[in-house]
Amino acid sequence: MTDAVTDNPAEHRFELKAGDHLALAYYTLAPGIITFTHTEVPHELSGQGIGSRLAHGALEQVRARGLKVIPKCPFISAFIAKHAEFADLVA
Repeated sequence: MTDAVTDNPAEHRFELKAGDHLALAYYTLAPGIITFTHTEVPHELSGQGIGSRLAHGALEQVRARGLKVIPKCPFISAFIAKHAEFADLVA
C-alpha cells in the first residue's frame, strides 16, 4: 500500500490506493472552497486507518492550495473534529 493520496480532478475525488482497492473522498469545487460530500473505504480495508490517511492527505493538499473546507461528509467532519490542526480550514 502507498500512503500517497492523489487528487483525481476528472472524477472530483481524492484517492488512496491500498492493494487492489481504492479509498475515495468525493468533493465539489467552488471558488476558494472545496466541499467534501462522501468518503468510501472498501469493506476489506475497514478498521485499518485507511480513511484517516485519506482524509489527512486530502486536507494537507487542500491547505496547500489555500482552500477552505465545507465538510458535508460525516467522515471528513468527524476527522476534522478529532484533529484540531485542520479546524482552521473549515469555512
